[in-house]
Amino acid sequence: MSYLRIIWIYFRLGILSELEYRANFFVQLLESLLGLAVALGGLAVVFNHTDTLGGWLPEHLLVLVGIHIHVGGIINMVISPSMQRFMEDVRKGTLDFTIIKPADSQLLVSVQRVEIWKLVDVVLGLVVMVVGMVRLRAAIGWGETAVFLLAMFCGAAIVYSFYLILSTFSFWFVKVENILVIFQSMYQAGRWPVGIYPDWLRFTLTFLVPIAFAVTVPAEGLTGQLTPQTLWLAVGIAAMMLISSRTFWKIGIKYYSGASA
Repeated sequence: MSYLRIIWIYFRLGILSELEYRANFFVQLLESLLGLAVALGGLAVVFNHTDTLGGWLPEHLLVLVGIHIHVGGIINMVISPSMQRFMEDVRKGTLDFTIIKPADSQLLVSVQRVEIWKLVDVVLGLVVMVVGMVRLRAAIGWGETAVFLLAMFCGAAIVYSFYLILSTFSFWFVKVENILVIFQSMYQAGRWPVGIYPDWLRFTLTFLVPIAFAVTVPAEGLTGQLTPQTLWLAVGIAAMMLISSRTFWKIGIKYYSGASA
């Protein structure tokens, strides 16, 4: 309960901070709608020449686009800004103020910055998902819902752990932010199912940069295309990534020398 209280406090502070610049909401709304228009325009161009894409119907890809926007909103709302702030604190030596607080330092750096207007993407992604499922006329039961939620949780855990591991390298290296920029660029590839890419790129987007588990696997779960083997693989990788990132964090924090060192 104390962890949930800490998360809520940081979210509340993020909301209060962003409310000082309410015009940012309309800027974010315009940006999100333009991004959605580009994504839907890409689907329209592709399906103007074919009926399916790697076995995916237009409605399936609409669901996938919704998940891509939704997950991207979560990343850009909490994970990415918090990790960027963490790397900046390491570089300046101001991480001291986080470490001395009577709470888990990993939790604090993971939620310390919230860009609340990115919630627009989170909501917009949910709307697109619902529209895609309505167009599919798919009856989503408790089983499909449970599989989807489990796949989403695993995808979020994998992406968070991936971000944390990369950010923890800032204890030894200076310009780690450039790696995160590369991840953001590659995340755009998740707008399409990874199965349509060449084998080498599919491997990269699945195991090296875990975009497949963040977007394609949840989409397969919601549309009934996910196999039990892939789901259990996602669960196993999520558990391994969480343990690995936690262990790597504990190692990295020992090498931190801040302003008080």
